[in-house]
Amino acid sequence: MVGRDLTEIIENRELRDKFFVFKDRRDAGEILAQMLWEYQDSDAIILGIPAGGIPVAAVIAKKLNLTLDVLVVSKITLPWNREAGYDAVAFDGTTKLNQKLIDSLGLTGREVEAGIKETLKKVEGRVQIFRKGKPHLKLRNRTVIVVDDGLASGYTMLAAVEALKRAGAGKIVIAVPTANLDAIKKLEGKVDMIYSPNIRQVYPYAVADAYEHWSDVSEDEVKSILQRF
Repeated sequence: MVGRDLTEIIENRELRDKFFVFKDRRDAGEILAQMLWEYQDSDAIILGIPAGGIPVAAVIAKKLNLTLDVLVVSKITLPWNREAGYDAVAFDGTTKLNQKLIDSLGLTGREVEAGIKETLKKVEGRVQIFRKGKPHLKLRNRTVIVVDDGLASGYTMLAAVEALKRAGAGKIVIAVPTANLDAIKKLEGKVDMIYSPNIRQVYPYAVADAYEHWSDVSEDEVKSILQRF
């Protein structure tokens, strides 16, 4: 296993800084599955981050014959812009703050605390909706492959990784079709491997810019995918 102080990054150099390289999330999942072939038929578990990461994760799990489950993590959005976030909360309450952004936006401690509480409630609700009372994930010493449809700021993934470490996960692998290079740098030394065919160092960075066809994924779509597994 590669030590977490020596995170190995696997990308497709031909796709570096390219836009619209995937047809959709299914296409992105198939490309990632090819990169992750060494895990086929293993005891690794695929953990998709809802909502957008689940369609990608499902393709990988099916192609590699791996178990699929959901890893609920949610960003804390700004009071005046529900599309932008400054923090993230994981399924076990783990919180990751972007203090530099909080300070630059002038958010008060009370506003941050209210945002954390609201998001934690959302996360707890999604755990109930998507896992339907299933027992807690048993991840101790297990290889986990965390999948999302993209990596923008990296704070959502940082919260997920910290929660997985608390749960005793063994080897932690991140698999995302597209990623902001700055976000990858935040994760270096914290995980064992990062697979991302399309790494971009552009500003502003948008996950959607890697896809020809992009749309939001509803909770009903997530439930439908998980039920099929």
